[in-house]
This record gives sequence, C-alpha cells and structure tokens, in this order.
Amino acid sequence: MQKIKKNSKKLVEEANAIIKIIKVEDAKKLLKDDTHLFIDIRDYRELIKEGKIPGSISCPRGMLEFWVDPESPYHKKKLDLSKVFILYCASAWRSALATKTLIEMGLDKTLHLEGGFEKWKKSNGPIEVF
Repeated sequence: MQKIKKNSKKLVEEANAIIKIIKVEDAKKLLKDDTHLFIDIRDYRELIKEGKIPGSISCPRGMLEFWVDPESPYHKKKLDLSKVFILYCASAWRSALATKTLIEMGLDKTLHLEGGFEKWKKSNGPIEVF
C-alpha cells in the first residue's frame, strides 16, 4: 500500500502561505466592481443546493486550469484574464489550492475568499439562488 507523503491539510496550509487572501467584508465591497470576477469552483450540485455569490461564474474545480487557459480547447472567454479573480468554494480548501494553481500559471491577480461560501453566508452576504 502506498503512503501519503503530504496530506491534503498540509497542501492547503502551503497554499495559504503563498496566496493572497481577501476578507469577506472586503470582498462584499467588490461585488459590483467590474474589474473583479468572483469564481465559484464548487460542484454544480452544491450551487443548486446552496446558491452562490451574485454575479459569480461557476467553474468546476476540475476544469479551472482548462477554462482560464486561452490556448486550451476548453477555454471560456467569460473568464476574462484582465480581471482580478476571487476564487471560493464551500470552506476555502479547494479554492486555496485552485488559487495557488492559477498563480503558478502566471495569474498573479488572483485572490482567495477567506472562509469560503460558508463564511460568506454567516456574514449575511447576498446569495443568488437557482
């Protein structure tokens, strides 16, 4: 049996040490700022069940790298590279790793929402439901 050398918690800790994190209250002020783009990387079933941050773009975690890459056959123009990305997931683990990945791809204007959608909800942030 293989042994894990670095667990998921350690990967998230390492990501959080190098990424830029934005507090929920600061992110709320950017909802209508067209220079920023909120990207929800949760699974579509989570979106249906919980809703999402208004105006955010749904991009499943497994497709993020392909959707942002203009050279990928899966590229989505709605992920406008001129904007500052604010990534979030449910509890800020997946989005921490995703933010790190985008920074490694050269997208330095990428932020990570502290506490994810759960913290957004607890702070009474607006929610768009389906």
